[in-house]
Amino acid sequence: MAAPMESATKGIRLSGSATSFQKKSRSKLIQIPGTKPSVHTGQLIISTGVPSLDCALGGGLAVGSLLLIEEDESDSYSHALLQYFLAEGVMSGHELFVASAQDHPDDIVKDLPSPLQDEDPEFKTVSSSNLDQQDAMKIAWRYQNLPKVQTVLSSSSRFGHYYDLSKHMEQDLLQNAKIHTFYLHEEQTAPTHLSGVLGPYSVLLQSIQLLIKQNGFDGSNSQVKTCNVLRLALHSLGSALWGDNVCVSPAHNHTMLTFLYALRALLRSSLSVAMVTVPTHLIRNKLIRGRMIRLCDTAIALQSFSDAERNNNPLYKDYHGLLHVIQVPRLNCLGCEVPDTKDLAFRLKRKQFTIERMYLPPDLSDSVSRVSKVQRTPVCTSDGNKHLDF
Repeated sequence: MAAPMESATKGIRLSGSATSFQKKSRSKLIQIPGTKPSVHTGQLIISTGVPSLDCALGGGLAVGSLLLIEEDESDSYSHALLQYFLAEGVMSGHELFVASAQDHPDDIVKDLPSPLQDEDPEFKTVSSSNLDQQDAMKIAWRYQNLPKVQTVLSSSSRFGHYYDLSKHMEQDLLQNAKIHTFYLHEEQTAPTHLSGVLGPYSVLLQSIQLLIKQNGFDGSNSQVKTCNVLRLALHSLGSALWGDNVCVSPAHNHTMLTFLYALRALLRSSLSVAMVTVPTHLIRNKLIRGRMIRLCDTAIALQSFSDAERNNNPLYKDYHGLLHVIQVPRLNCLGCEVPDTKDLAFRLKRKQFTIERMYLPPDLSDSVSRVSKVQRTPVCTSDGNKHLDF
């Protein structure tokens, strides 16, 4: 009995008359600036640069995962999310890789939003709106006991930074960051044995592979002692500017699907995260869209409103579009953390991009009750009978 008792009390230390318990030390994750372990899966995650988007995705983006963003028709809001993603990488000290065939990557980097120091614009927005509502009007008695609806998605712990879209990031911050660019029209063509499998994305995949291997993001380079995260921002893949015909004809759809499959395998074995935007509204074959989503870990879609839709529908007047969370990864767990509602909308203000819960405001007018009273009044006919409307 001595051995079992000795092993059972190994974690207890006696000091005088008091007892103290020592918790067994667990294996620690890699300490990288701008990262933290997820409370749900234990996976190392990073921030997208938009705190409300992090909350919608379960806390952030897992390192080694692939995020697919279905662009809106104007590509203005998806482009803003891409800039937030890159700006957060600059502030966290991560290395960046920007690839594009439309806008030059240098122009994308120059337009990154400026960070806000020691400010929380979402908290100020929520607190000021609550004070204005309390001072401006009184809630009707039938809505007084209902729980308050928190529109802006936010978590208890602050993760990431806040940015001001009206100002550009200072050049000192950009010069200190390690940024790698890839512009398709300035790159050399790929060998013929690779162009048939990957098509126009063969050169892009080679550049990513070389960057991951040389900088030691896969652990192969023993000379790199400090650990860091590589953020990959791939803008508007699948468009005609990339030389891909997936939007016009499904004959060459295998090239983009093969690239996403190979990219996801690279991310799994390295400290890197990729954000890919695709104009899925131009793809005629919906089966290709489903395959693209299954080849990615996380997928969201942005549906922007036109001016006519915002004017005709009073529900849309305060928002610029809808955000659909299509797929959330299940990493190291059976379930996944998703928001409690699927009715998510986004708005792009002059200084910030926020994702909110879309809900109907309470009807404070007495027009509904007046109409109901008129309808409940019994109608008398010429013969004196009353027709009651139940």
